[in-house]
Amino acid sequence: MKVLGKFVKILTILGVFSLSVFALEEGVDYKTLQKPLNVPKNSVVKVFSYDCQHCYKFDKSVTKKLMSKLDGVKFIPYHLSSKCKLGETASKIFASLIAIDETDGIDLLSDESKFKKAKFAIYKARHDKGDDFDNGKDKERFIKLALEAANVSQSQYEKSLASPKAKELIDAWFDSYDVAVISGVPAFVVSGKYLINLDSATSIDKMADIVKELLAK
Repeated sequence: MKVLGKFVKILTILGVFSLSVFALEEGVDYKTLQKPLNVPKNSVVKVFSYDCQHCYKFDKSVTKKLMSKLDGVKFIPYHLSSKCKLGETASKIFASLIAIDETDGIDLLSDESKFKKAKFAIYKARHDKGDDFDNGKDKERFIKLALEAANVSQSQYEKSLASPKAKELIDAWFDSYDVAVISGVPAFVVSGKYLINLDSATSIDKMADIVKELLAK
């Protein structure tokens, strides 16, 4: 019994030590936002811009894999409209298509998502082909590209854009500027108030661990 007691004591000590090793440090692994985002606690917000090449890379190789490790956690995209000349137009497109996806019950990370299809069509045009849409002047072609990729008509787009849900999203996304000022984009915010330092997230698994620990706060 004495041997067992010592063994349990050792395990307890090791457990405490292990927790201390992996404990997150504010200012190093994450920052607490002074102005939290108005989102559910059990969520991860990704602040992005279609004009950001790193946002594109994260969406290709990180975002979906990260969320697959976070069972039951809601993924919420926030588009930064102020970063580029067609930013406001892109926000309108994305908000409209997210509203359609949510009405249809489609996960925003699914390949069936109209939001995702449009987002990647724009990403590819901008970053793979170097298309700047006549320095941001060709708004009509920009919208047409996105809607064709999503298989959404102009009238469907306009109807959804006028919906309360789309308007709510666009209004909420103005708060993404305050996050981007701190860290740039992409930016990941947990529970609406903890901004992850991506330099500390050295792998998808490590990033998932950081999210889980912040969700538990």
